[in-house]
Order: sequence, then structure tokens, then C-alpha cells
Amino acid sequence: MNRRTLIIAAAAAAVIIAAFGLNWYITYKKPNTVQEGVILIYRDATYQAVEDSIKASGTIKNLKSLERAARKRDLASHFEPGRYVIEPGMSNQYIIRMIANGWQTPAKVTLRGYIKTLDRLAAFLGRNFEADSAAFATALKDTAMIDSLGFRPETFIGMFIPNTYEFYWTSSPESVIKRFKKEYDTFWNGRRDRLAKEIGLDRNEVMTLASIVIGETNNAGEMPKIAGVYMNRLHRGMRLQACPTVIYAHLDTEPGLRRLLHRHLQIDSPYNTYRIKGLPPGPIAIPTVTAIDAVLNYEKSNYLYFCAKPEFDGTHNFASTYSQHKANSRAYNKAFREREASRKASNAA
Repeated sequence: MNRRTLIIAAAAAAVIIAAFGLNWYITYKKPNTVQEGVILIYRDATYQAVEDSIKASGTIKNLKSLERAARKRDLASHFEPGRYVIEPGMSNQYIIRMIANGWQTPAKVTLRGYIKTLDRLAAFLGRNFEADSAAFATALKDTAMIDSLGFRPETFIGMFIPNTYEFYWTSSPESVIKRFKKEYDTFWNGRRDRLAKEIGLDRNEVMTLASIVIGETNNAGEMPKIAGVYMNRLHRGMRLQACPTVIYAHLDTEPGLRRLLHRHLQIDSPYNTYRIKGLPPGPIAIPTVTAIDAVLNYEKSNYLYFCAKPEFDGTHNFASTYSQHKANSRAYNKAFREREASRKASNAA
């Protein structure tokens, strides 16, 4: 073989090597994403479903090169369920390894409070995890689990502290619930337990009263004052006469109830605080942290009553005597009737 032939052969080999190297780089190492996106892979997913999820994410620049790399790495024979975040700059090789090895990205789950029932909590959790709301409902109503965590069915909803948490999407309902118990125990650190003891309430009683407070107001500045009114009533042995508890008692039969009538106050229920003395059996909603701390640091006063202001600004007038409270109530009811009459006249026009 002469020198010319050797040079040609060497050049051809170099071209082949370069082409192979370029193809390998494009197939495995070249960044192949255009934007951030999320891929969800369920436990019972087929490989076709995995491919469909990747396509639907809209994150991949060159789908054919990813499919080629996935075939060569035999991704179809082994992939893990999970929630995977595809980020700009990722290569096919990294994406394949991520899905094959189950390198999930935790999801942020924000529980905001105000959820009234375990069924509604199950619906919320079912929207944030692979497990559906039915699976969460079953777990949340498992009396053996509830008992093992130190709660009763009536108090269990008070275990869920509003905050933003990180979970793996594939977390089982049982593991999610146990995580919330861990967070609950952390929340009730020495300081909050000491404050509860100082005001003469246990954890469940604090959570229950806080859930009533959020039923009365969204105004954080008023929460300690309203909590103080109810603490005064408890100390005097008076009925709480808290409208939110009566609304809760009618939750199944009148779920949209907002304004109470005399007939609503006649319901025979442990949540009817117009009839029973003391606190109801458990929280009527998941209270916010602001409301919980408002109860623990309630405002000391002589107030025993409060009524919405006739200005309809979301705040209240407070009173120490019943006669003063009745005057406040008359002013509010007069303003309410006038506003309703004005609305009806506007609608009729």
C-alpha cells in the first residue's frame, strides 16, 4: 500500500471516527431541552405512556434523538414511576438515567388551611400526588392509623398544619399522613406547648378554638381579640354561641349555608355551641398558623360579645355587656337590610 493510499485510508477513518463521535455526542451528550417541564410516570404506566408524557411536556428539542438514545439504552425495559422535572441544558443521557434510576424532583405542596372535612382534605391531597383522592380518603379515615397517631376521628383534621412542604409525588397516602404527624410534633415545640398550658388548653382545644376564629374573621389583626372573647366565655362557663360551629353542623344538609336563621340554631349536634357548653369535639376546619398563634397569645379584655360592623369592612364591634352588643347588632342588621333593599332595587332596574 503506497503512501497516498495510506493517507486516504487514514482520512477516511478520521471522518468515520468524527462522524461516530458527533453522532454519539448528539445522541447522548448534546443539550436537548428547550424549556422546563414536568413528566409524570405512573406505577402502572406502559413505555408508550412514558413517551407520550415526554412529548406532552414540550421540553424536548429533538424527539428523534431522545427516542434513539432511549432505544439504545433500553429504557423501555426499566423505568421508575415518579415526577421528573426536565430543565434547560439537560442531555438525552441524563434524562434517560433520571427516569431509569428514579431521580425524582420533590414537589412543593402548600396546605393553606380552611379545609373543613377529611373528604375535602383527601381531594386536595389527591390533586398533588400519584395516589387519588379515594386512596387518601381511605387512609385518612383509617381508625387504627388515627388511633396510633394519638387522635380521634373528630380531632384528626387538626393534625394538618398549614405550610409549604416538599414531597415525592409517588409518596403513599400513609407516608404522607405520617409526615404531617412529624411536622405537627415539630410545630408544637416547647414554646407552643408551654403557651397552651399557660392558657389552660391542650393542643386539640387550641386547634378547635383556632378553627372557630378563622370561621369568624379573615382579619389577622382581630384574631387575638376574637380568641380572647371566646376564652372569656369559656372561663365564665358561658356557651360560645359561635355561628361557624352551627354552620359546620349543617355542612352535610346545607353545604352553602352562610347566614343563620332561628331554625338553624335548633339542631341537635355536639357542634351546636348555642346549645352545648364548652368547645365542640374537634376542629371545624384546618386553622391557619396565624389563628393558632392568636389563640395561644389571645388578647386579654373584658369583651364577651362581638358583631360585624355595619360598614361591612370585615371587622367587628366588641362589647362587654349584652345591652351594648344588642345595640351593635341592631346597627348591623339595619345596615344589612338597607344594603339588601338597595341590591334588589338595582337588580329590578
